[in-house]
Amino acid sequence: MPGRATKIVATLGPASSDPPLLEQMIRAGVNVVRLNFSHGKAQDHIDRAALVRDAAKRADREVAIMADLQGPKIRVGKFADNKVQLVSGQKFVLDAGRSQPGDATAVGLDYKELPRDVKVGDVLLLADGLIVMQVEEVHGDAVHCLVTVGGELSNNKGINKRGGGLTAPALTAKDMEDIKTAMAFQADYVAVSFPQNATDMEMARQLCNVAAAPFGHKPHLIAKIERAEAIPRLEEILRASDGIMVARGDLAIEVGNAAVPALQKRMIRMAHEMDKTVITATHMMESMVHNPMPTRAEVSDVANAVLDGSDAVMTSAETAAGRYPLETVIEMAAICKAADEAGMMDLDNNFTGKKFTRIDQSIAMGALFTAYHLGAKAIVALTDSGSTALWMSRYRIDIPIYALTSKVASQRKMALYRNVRPLLMDTSAERDTALLQAENYLKERGIVRTGDIYAITCGEPMGSPGGTNMLKICRVV
Repeated sequence: MPGRATKIVATLGPASSDPPLLEQMIRAGVNVVRLNFSHGKAQDHIDRAALVRDAAKRADREVAIMADLQGPKIRVGKFADNKVQLVSGQKFVLDAGRSQPGDATAVGLDYKELPRDVKVGDVLLLADGLIVMQVEEVHGDAVHCLVTVGGELSNNKGINKRGGGLTAPALTAKDMEDIKTAMAFQADYVAVSFPQNATDMEMARQLCNVAAAPFGHKPHLIAKIERAEAIPRLEEILRASDGIMVARGDLAIEVGNAAVPALQKRMIRMAHEMDKTVITATHMMESMVHNPMPTRAEVSDVANAVLDGSDAVMTSAETAAGRYPLETVIEMAAICKAADEAGMMDLDNNFTGKKFTRIDQSIAMGALFTAYHLGAKAIVALTDSGSTALWMSRYRIDIPIYALTSKVASQRKMALYRNVRPLLMDTSAERDTALLQAENYLKERGIVRTGDIYAITCGEPMGSPGGTNMLKICRVV
């Protein structure tokens, strides 16, 4: 397979904010840069977005920027000594009414609704599930617990409830302000944390569209699947989103580690069936925060996410705060490429029983099928919005898809699509001239040569979103 089909989302942070280093990371394979809005002020994100655009320009690559919203802060408060050591069998109180710093017996809560959300017998998991407590009593604002698994609990650590059921809204007042910030620099993707249903995503989209309207921009929305409540509503969430993130950290805490691998496969499969993008995230190369090489288990984890059909795999602390951000990207790119080449193709069976009701989608599928059986060198889509390239990217094929668009915003969004190489090209409004321009463009870049066959799709009239209605098979002369 020429190049790499699976994309890489890398989180930007202190470890990767040096301009030359970020440029190297983009050259090494970063396709989407994630800005984590859980950390930093508005101006920090605006400055980092500018840093990304400048680095991409120097690398002569176009990358997407993803603004990842913090979501609700379901956390404990602060301790007098910044942390306490809890032991199994001791009593501990989570007190929404407490204003003084915490100690070894009790701590306040950032999330004031916790006493209303829990009942006797519920299991709470703190600090990413490393500390476990069982609710014994609830008195007013105080949740009295028994520590069943002890450990160090420090300031502002998160709280999850096994099986889900916390009522915190997905979008907080901070998120609403952060959406305005993200639209000020026209983030290509907005990732929504902890959505429980389609309504959460619809509200986020409305807020994004209003904030982006002055810039003539419309971001794509990614739903982070990290709540137990989201699983039975996965289909409705997908319909209201442009893609999902398999956010395995919080999800594993709520549903249990053992349930996550099967859920990951199910989510990826459903996203493909519904023509949505999917990112697999959390702890993919975690050991590379401190080590220059990943573990064999991490290599297998990344490879399996690729073989499952992920559009992209994501780094978090590895590139944001780790010692080896560039090495992480290099290793991840190599794993993805090897897994891409090993993936099984079964295009004929994938199309069996499928019905396409839209002309543009039928043309996209026709291009895939024909190019596959002819052994074409490339599949080319002249696309305005990127929809044709998205549909093509839903099927595993060892022929690269080149999406030619005149819109930078579309080019950046397509940076996330599996096996799609988005390129910026202005074309004539006259069809035959545009087709000739496209072939010359590909020849100049060495993508096709004399004698090569390629499939190309476009629409008439040219430049109409959703107007793809033509497929042509060409041989380069």
